[in-house]
Amino acid sequence: NRVGVEDLGDDDFYGTSYFVDPEGKFVGEVGSGESAEIMVRDLDLGLLEEVRQRWAFYRDRRPDAYGDLVRP
Repeated sequence: NRVGVEDLGDDDFYGTSYFVDPEGKFVGEVGSGESAEIMVRDLDLGLLEEVRQRWAFYRDRRPDAYGDLVRP
């Protein structure tokens, strides 16, 4: 995300940058909403498979049942 006012215009950018794990939990501290910074995080990519197995969404989903929900 960009923060603050840039030389290119009067737009005031706001928000923060952050990293989350596959469950949506923050990994490390959330970035500043007021000053520029570079964030580096070590991410455990093994959590991807672990969460897939636990949630089992793709294994149990039924695309054939979505027809009425997505039909225009």
